[in-house]
Amino acid sequence: MNDFEEIYHTYFRAVYLYVKTLANNEQIAEEITSETFIKAMQSIDTFNGTCDIRVWLCQIAKNSYFSYLRKNNKMILVDELPEKIDTLNIEHSMQEKETSMKIHQLIHALNEPYKEVFSLRIFSELSFKQIGALFQKSENWACVTYHRARKKSKEEWRIENED
Repeated sequence: MNDFEEIYHTYFRAVYLYVKTLANNEQIAEEITSETFIKAMQSIDTFNGTCDIRVWLCQIAKNSYFSYLRKNNKMILVDELPEKIDTLNIEHSMQEKETSMKIHQLIHALNEPYKEVFSLRIFSELSFKQIGALFQKSENWACVTYHRARKKSKEEWRIENED
C-alpha cells in the first residue's frame, strides 16, 4: 500500500488537472480523479509497465470521465460554473478572467485530437512520448499534433484580438 500512496501523491495533481480540462468543472474533476485512483488501486496488478504510469492513470481517468458523461447524460455548460470575485482589483481580475476564458474557449474549440493533446501537454505536463503512448501513436505524432494545435490556437487568438 505504501507504493500506491507514493503513486497517489506523485500523480494526483496531473490526473486532476487533466480531468479538469476534460470536465471544465472542479467538483466533477475531483470525483473522477478519486474514482480513477480507486480503479487504479484495484487493478494495479494488471499494470504491466509498458507505458508511463501517468499515461495509464490518465487513460483510466479519461474512460471514467466518458462513463460519467454516459451515465449522467449531461454536458457541463461554462455559464453554470461559479466564479470567484476579486474585490481588491476588480478591473484586473475581470481582464484576467476574460483572457482566461478566451484561452479556454480557443482550446475547447479545437477538434480532436488537437484539444486533448494540447491539454495533456499543457495542463497535465505529459511528455510527447507519454502522449503518443496514450494515443497508441508515435512520439513524433504527439509533437506534430501539439504544435498544430498551438498554431491553430495562436491564429484564432490573433484573429480575435485584431479588433
